[in-house]
Amino acid sequence: MLIVGGGCRGRTLAGQLTASGHAVRATTRTESGRAGIEATGAECWIGTPDRLATLRGALDSVTVACWMLASASGPSEQLQALHGSRLELFMTQAIDTTVRGVIYDAGAGAIPPEVLATGEGIVRSLAARNAIPLQILDVAPDERERWLTQARAAIGSLLGES
Repeated sequence: MLIVGGGCRGRTLAGQLTASGHAVRATTRTESGRAGIEATGAECWIGTPDRLATLRGALDSVTVACWMLASASGPSEQLQALHGSRLELFMTQAIDTTVRGVIYDAGAGAIPPEVLATGEGIVRSLAARNAIPLQILDVAPDERERWLTQARAAIGSLLGES
């Protein structure tokens, strides 16, 4: 599993997945996020969607890639790129890897719904064109328990778990 977005919710999900026996890699932009990610039992990967080359190696041996950036913060242009051009380039890179399922977090919170709708359109189009199973999360980031339940169900669906 690769979780792009190893913040609070990403770490919570990583902890539950590692406790269930899954191998998880979670990303953080800076070294300061390493301890929190590794405390969950996940492997930490230092990389940023702002420079996709830093995430390329993170896709090695990954079956499910999770773009968990619905609660990202920053300037409007940066958020539009995260759910637009950066997401599209990431998805085109993932196509030529071991990734066999994608989860896109589109749960509206601080990011404008139209930005998340753009991202959802991108992942739906590329996943359909390349026959990659896709799950969309639509629970708002502030509804943590519901979000976590939906994320776990989406992963289970992609992995064929009952």
